[in-house]
Amino acid sequence: MSDAPAPSPAPTPQARPGFARRHWGKLTVFTIVMVPLTGMLLWVGATLRYTYSEGTRTGFVQKLSRKGWLCKTWEGELAMSTQPGTAPQIFNFSVRSDSVAREIEKIEGSQVTLYYKEHRGVPTNCFGETPYYVDGVRGTK
Repeated sequence: MSDAPAPSPAPTPQARPGFARRHWGKLTVFTIVMVPLTGMLLWVGATLRYTYSEGTRTGFVQKLSRKGWLCKTWEGELAMSTQPGTAPQIFNFSVRSDSVAREIEKIEGSQVTLYYKEHRGVPTNCFGETPYYVDGVRGTK
């Protein structure tokens, strides 16, 4: 037997924490911000892609103005009357296209037919204050 000291065991390396443990705070903030934002973008995309109804309305445009702080849209009112002398029914509409708004302005004052699509459930009025989005116009005689 020898008096040589016994070899000491090799030191065990300290286990490094995993990715999730090291970046827990960043992952939490990312999740809190990105999950609702992604959900909102999907909802807006779906409501603007699918049309609930579409049709035409004929009458006289009595108001058309560009509104909004960040998202500028054209908002208007169409006065529809079934017979002369009766109170008109007001149809509120939104126009997202500047070219369509210019066409409406050109024939404002005469009777017009507006072609619209209704998009229900749009979560913000950044895309228009009404669910009725005009995408075409024609002057009538």
